[in-house]
Amino acid sequence: MYTHNWFKSVLLSLGITAVSIAATAQQKDVLITIGNDKVTKSEFEAVYKKNNPKQTSSPDEKMLREYLDLYINFRVKVKEAESLGLDTASAFKRELAGYRKQLAAPYLTDKEVTEKLIKEAFERSQKEIRASHILIDCKEDASPKDTLAAYNKIMAIRKRIVEKGEDFGKVAAQVSDDQSAKTNKGDLGFFTVFSMVYPFESAAYQAKTGQVTMPVRTRFGYHIIKVSEVRPAQGEVKVAHIMIRLNNKPAAGTDTLKAKAQIDEIYNKLRAGQSFEDLAKQYSEDKNSARNGGVLPAFGTGKMIPEFETESFNLKKTGDYSQPFRTVYGWHIVKLLERKAPQTFDEMKNELKAKVQRDSRSEQNKLSFIRKLKAEYKFTENSKNLSVFYAKNDSAISKGTFAAKDATNAGAEIFQINGKVVTVEDYAKFLEQNQSPAAKADLNVYKKNLYNDFVERQLMDYEESRLDEKYPDFKSLMREYRDGILLFELTDEKVWSAAVKDTTGLKNYFSKNNSNYVWAERLDATVYTTANEAIAAQVRKLMKNKRISEDSLLRRINADNPLNLTIKSEKFEKGESAVIDGIAWKKGITPNMNINNTVVFVKVRERLPAQPKHLNEVRGAATADYQNYLEKAWIDSLRAKYPSQVNEDVFKTLLK
Repeated sequence: MYTHNWFKSVLLSLGITAVSIAATAQQKDVLITIGNDKVTKSEFEAVYKKNNPKQTSSPDEKMLREYLDLYINFRVKVKEAESLGLDTASAFKRELAGYRKQLAAPYLTDKEVTEKLIKEAFERSQKEIRASHILIDCKEDASPKDTLAAYNKIMAIRKRIVEKGEDFGKVAAQVSDDQSAKTNKGDLGFFTVFSMVYPFESAAYQAKTGQVTMPVRTRFGYHIIKVSEVRPAQGEVKVAHIMIRLNNKPAAGTDTLKAKAQIDEIYNKLRAGQSFEDLAKQYSEDKNSARNGGVLPAFGTGKMIPEFETESFNLKKTGDYSQPFRTVYGWHIVKLLERKAPQTFDEMKNELKAKVQRDSRSEQNKLSFIRKLKAEYKFTENSKNLSVFYAKNDSAISKGTFAAKDATNAGAEIFQINGKVVTVEDYAKFLEQNQSPAAKADLNVYKKNLYNDFVERQLMDYEESRLDEKYPDFKSLMREYRDGILLFELTDEKVWSAAVKDTTGLKNYFSKNNSNYVWAERLDATVYTTANEAIAAQVRKLMKNKRISEDSLLRRINADNPLNLTIKSEKFEKGESAVIDGIAWKKGITPNMNINNTVVFVKVRERLPAQPKHLNEVRGAATADYQNYLEKAWIDSLRAKYPSQVNEDVFKTLLK
């Protein structure tokens, strides 16, 4: 049964919705009439092509009629939602406004600057840099006095290194405000594009190897940087790993020895020829990757902890695996599955674009876009009225206690956007909602930042309000999301939630269709997988004690080695287990079987005949089927309420 959020995301992303139905009865080439709505051939074609982008030839008639039927179903649902007033609900309006913000984002950007940043990021991605740094703290909103003090301090430190010849690492350990420098002497290891904040990254990539940069300002403060090595990008590796976990605290004594013994035993099994994938599934304590045979997502420089990254990149050939090694998380063995060379620009472009938009470098884009908006909309300011406002309210602003009602020159203009006047009152309301005590920051810096934020927001809001007018594709996309949200809300009410809440209806549906829910023949059995014949014999001997539980058996057999025994008890259908499929399905205990360097035997309790399933065994599947049943009945009623008619002459032209 699909979750509501999943279905909504698919519905909105696929856009199985109509381009705005603005057709009137006078329009030519009307393909569909749904109630009073007219849908033209071109409108339907736009929707069809959007949802079938890979189709290059004309569709066959069967395919097109199936899609047309789905489209009509969608339209009648939206019409019903509108007739019920769902498009006027405040919750709907809030949700649509949220989506509008997301959809507007790509339109509120300087594309030229974005392209430059993407190309710059690609060029930097082809190199990896090892650098050290020294940091002197300085907050972004620090006063000019404090900013100058921090700058002078970092310059004095640089002088000690550059002019007096002191060792960079030793100085970093002594004076850097980056606390990790006390142990790593400021060494950041290798990194690449997007690994550091943008100003730091730029300074590192522009620096000459061995030289100390001039101070670089970031949101953390002032840095000086020394690049020690530059190498070509390593690309990415895809590996699988087996991990025996250590506690978060530094492990010691018995726990450490036990974990080391386990990883060594697994390593010995690997060397003896056992499958890495099988061992990962059976023993790895990284549960997220264990189920996939230990496979991890591909990664490049700076994405993993250094020890893990080094061991992974040191593997030369696909299929090679490392010796056991330790990290802060535990003991690992890594196997190389794939090595990828650095990607080309075309391969990376979409990923780089997304990262640029999320990264601090996007600030350059925003500043450029704001400058263009000011020019396009003839932005003008009246700084005198703003100064009068500040003069009377600085004290309250400094304390974070300013109230908009206290703005005495509230009606005075402070700027215009395309002839639209923005007043002191508008800014006062913004300030009241976004203020905080400014005592720890320079008041002038604080006010400047707040005012700039207000101006930017006003310009962005004005531009966003005009997107429907400036960009027809944006207007169409907003219509799609509007209809998609309406459809989701009504379908949830009529189908999904209805099926979950209507337990009586579900039971009645299940009883009428229980022949669709049947267990195949099954075997009630337990599979015992042991390390060797001796362990298997020991397990068989202990099993003669009918009162011993599986947990007790595991504790006794695995006391010295947790890999001695695993137990799996289930009701198996054919095809679920190669071991079960390979034995006789009769009560008793099978002989030992040698499988993948282990000794396996099975205890068969009972052969279960094919039989109907109980509702609680298949509630998810039955509920999904009941939802489909409810939806079909609902659609039938809507098709009757909103009759539709297809113009066959126009339809035939779609097939050409």
